[in-house]
Amino acid sequence: MVSQDSKFMAEAIKEAKKSLKEGGIPIGAVLVKDGTIVGRGHNRLIQNDSAILHGEMDCIENAGRLKGTDYKKCTLYTTLSPCTMCSGAVLLYNIPRVVIGENTTLLGSEKLLKRNGIEVTVMQVVECRKLLKKFIEENKETWETELEKVGFSTD
Repeated sequence: MVSQDSKFMAEAIKEAKKSLKEGGIPIGAVLVKDGTIVGRGHNRLIQNDSAILHGEMDCIENAGRLKGTDYKKCTLYTTLSPCTMCSGAVLLYNIPRVVIGENTTLLGSEKLLKRNGIEVTVMQVVECRKLLKKFIEENKETWETELEKVGFSTD
């Protein structure tokens, strides 16, 4: 499973880099069913002036309307620990497994996922952390504004 996880996390990182090239926050995700990517997406908050297009939400949206049984066979790969909204989407669609690139820059709602029986794997991929940290250093005000919107303190 580890080599599969690395392979699909690399795809999520590609999505994060797409967001960065578009002037957005470098967070990416892919949704995988039975070893095949069925959805991919990246953070589009800034690019689309969106309130909800986090990388995970964009990815799930881009997967289209899957059957309930399909979601139950999926793993969501995301470069950053998912927030409450994105974790809620995982719970809503019964996605049983989430693989996280890193959770030291920002710890999301992993406890919520685990309490609801979701398997959570944190890889601590250095590249995920470096991408986001560099963005934060170069866009401190933008990052703090986005955190404030979702109730995270920047103190």
